[in-house]
Amino acid sequence: MFIIKPMKTDPDTLAAETALKVKAGNIYDRLMTAYGMPDWPTMPALDELVNTVLSQNTNDRNRDLAFASLRNRFPTWEAVRDAPLAEVIDCIRPAGLGNQKGARIQNILRGLTAETGGLDLSFLTTWEPQKVKEWLTSFKGVGLKTASIVMLFSLGIPAFPVDTHIYRVSGRLGLRPQKMNVDDAHAHLASLFPPEIYGPAHINLILLGRRTCDARKPDCANCILTDLCDFYRSQH
Repeated sequence: MFIIKPMKTDPDTLAAETALKVKAGNIYDRLMTAYGMPDWPTMPALDELVNTVLSQNTNDRNRDLAFASLRNRFPTWEAVRDAPLAEVIDCIRPAGLGNQKGARIQNILRGLTAETGGLDLSFLTTWEPQKVKEWLTSFKGVGLKTASIVMLFSLGIPAFPVDTHIYRVSGRLGLRPQKMNVDDAHAHLASLFPPEIYGPAHINLILLGRRTCDARKPDCANCILTDLCDFYRSQH
């Protein structure tokens, strides 16, 4: 179990937040017991950025096909940036929304070039996390989830990405207020876990959403977290 650090000093609020951190820790520990330490591939920051844009509104298989097609067609990201839009769109068709994603990727690459003079994002590792997040999300098409994934998995900068699975399961488990929006959930969930375990906490919550806590029909009968789950208690 990780060390619990209070978020605020008001006694009543402190008690509630400490209890929520204890709950988050218990959930983390059980998922680690069930799934183990997850292994995730690391990609260069710009690769991860483009890959995450491609992942929007599609599954991992289609995203991977589109990314591989793009990298096979063009030797560098500069070549993707400068290519005819139609060629980029043709490469990424497996990911869906090709017209939108193709233009978005090229605009991001051009914006990065205009801002920095190139396409190397390694300089971001010297910045404060909040500054990195604000800078990345200043580019149209780069939301908090995309920025946080790039930060956490490619740059080694603390961030807690919230995708649709994590947003869903965190709401059902009661780790966040029901009416909290996705953007606010990033900072809220980040406050519940120590930065050093953001990666495994993120991955294992996604696995929970994919394997057990389905959007339409959660498999509560085979869930290891029912005694910690607000949704389960509300249904039984």
